[in-house]
Order: sequence, then C-alpha cells, then structure tokens
Amino acid sequence: MAGEKFTKAEIIECISEQLDFNRKDIHQVIDALFEELKNALNDDKIVELRGFGTFEIRTRKGREKARNPKTGEIVPVKAHGVAVFRPGKELKSIAWPLRS
Repeated sequence: MAGEKFTKAEIIECISEQLDFNRKDIHQVIDALFEELKNALNDDKIVELRGFGTFEIRTRKGREKARNPKTGEIVPVKAHGVAVFRPGKELKSIAWPLRS
C-alpha cells in the first residue's frame, strides 16, 4: 500500500515554516543540493548522507532477450547505469517497523 506523495513544493513549505526562511531561498538551496547530487553521481561518486542513506550508480548488464511489454517483441538491451538508494540505519529503523 503506497502512502501519500510528499512533493518538493511541500518540503519547501515545511522548511520555510520551521525555519522562518524565504521560500525562494530554500528552493534555491534544495535545487543546488539536487544538482550537486546529480553531478557527483555523474562523476561516478557514491553520495553518502549519514543518518539518511547512500546514492550510487550501478551498472546493469545488457540482455539479448528483453521483451517490449507493449508489443511482446524481443529486443536487445545494452548495459546501462541505474541510480540506486540504500537507506541508512536511522531511516531503516523508522521506516521498516511501520511496514510490517
């Protein structure tokens, strides 16, 4: 069962209320954070946010017999990178007991 979405705009609003900062400034900081995360991943770095989790790019092997779900046609898929997130201990301890 999926929960409700929590959007970037809602995050900005919450931080603005908590810290009494301008929404525009918070938006710029969050955008800069995401840009730095993307740049680091693009440079093949592992991004570790202690207490939250780790982001990295992993390579998925190519396959010759992948299937197009719309047409059923067999198509080759080249090796490619995928973004992966591993939650840290603190995030696991909050989230996983709730899912049981």
